[in-house]
Amino acid sequence: MSTDVIARTTSTRAPSPRARAAKRMLQRLPALLVIAFVLVVVLYPLLWLVLGSFKTQPEFLSEPFWSLPQQWNFDNYTEAFVEGGLGRYILNSAIATLPSLGIQLIFGLGAAFALEIMVWKGRGTVLLMFLAGIMIPVQMILLPLFTIYFNLHLTGTRWPLIITYVAMGLPLTVFMMATYMRAIPREMFEAAELDGAGVYRQFWYFAVPLVRNAIFTVGLVQFFFIWNDLLVAMTFVQSSELRTIQVGLLNFTGEYGAVSYGPMFAGIAVNVIGTLIIYLFLNQKVMKGLAAGAVKG
Repeated sequence: MSTDVIARTTSTRAPSPRARAAKRMLQRLPALLVIAFVLVVVLYPLLWLVLGSFKTQPEFLSEPFWSLPQQWNFDNYTEAFVEGGLGRYILNSAIATLPSLGIQLIFGLGAAFALEIMVWKGRGTVLLMFLAGIMIPVQMILLPLFTIYFNLHLTGTRWPLIITYVAMGLPLTVFMMATYMRAIPREMFEAAELDGAGVYRQFWYFAVPLVRNAIFTVGLVQFFFIWNDLLVAMTFVQSSELRTIQVGLLNFTGEYGAVSYGPMFAGIAVNVIGTLIIYLFLNQKVMKGLAAGAVKG
């Protein structure tokens, strides 16, 4: 009898902490393998790009693509900025991006407030018109826009880029900001109106602070869209003095069209790492903005 009791007690005894830890590790192993695979897929191209920015032209042509650079110097970066004009291209991109982004956010916030907070006849139809603007392919409007800009004598300036970026990004900005505005409790604006706050005061002192994180989220999405654009910039920019960084990176060619791989890799590395730093700096605000848009208050 005592032997049976001891056997049953032993069989029902809880596993040791080491066994529980091993079991949890085995359960997490598939997820850890997936995360490791994703990290390799994401980080390896970035590492390859940075290493390639230190290689010379003969190394690109004669050595395997996975080989390390023989010397660690910044000649390619110097050539990219001095001879390639990378600094001017970055400045041109900033001049085209920042005003376009600012206009998008200001008009997008105002339109979203009017469509979601204010009550007026026909606001649903107007919102559907903005949604229809999202579905218009960019390629369909480039030729008519080029003709319009040419007739208005705007070609050769930055205005075609700014106007086109605002027109292309405003429908999506209005739609996203309207989603965030919809999550704000209406009782807050009703109480503000009872206290004598006008429409403009409700907008600047209530709506805008409450969607601050959403502004960072939408702004970052539109920033990457404008900064990384190539098609519109190639269509409306003919002068080398107005080239954006995406168009300028296509210009790193030598005699007879030979590609200067070292300076080109250096320019791409500066572009990619710079935008990556911006995203990492605003990452927390973007996550808060996404969470605010997913839950209605």
